[in-house]
Amino acid sequence: MGIAYSTFRSWRAGNFGSPKKGKGRNQMPIKYKVDILEALKGKGYSTYKLRREKLLSEGVIQSLREGKTISLDNVSQICALLGCQPGDILEYVEE
Repeated sequence: MGIAYSTFRSWRAGNFGSPKKGKGRNQMPIKYKVDILEALKGKGYSTYKLRREKLLSEGVIQSLREGKTISLDNVSQICALLGCQPGDILEYVEE
């Protein structure tokens, strides 16, 4: 599994730290450490299965593909599916 870094533009559930402002959006230096969808696929969760079993919505799956923000509830769900902690899939990177 390759490492793909994506910037979260804002947190939907809570305000953590001081987000950076830019182009009308809040940007936070939180990055994905791994390709989440690839990691889920490695655990047997295809995007079809995630949608069919209502584990993640199509919108969340699309946000992950595009490296966009997902809620902390969804981060929690992904951690449960992968058997990991948020720190295993997310990291703070100073800009």
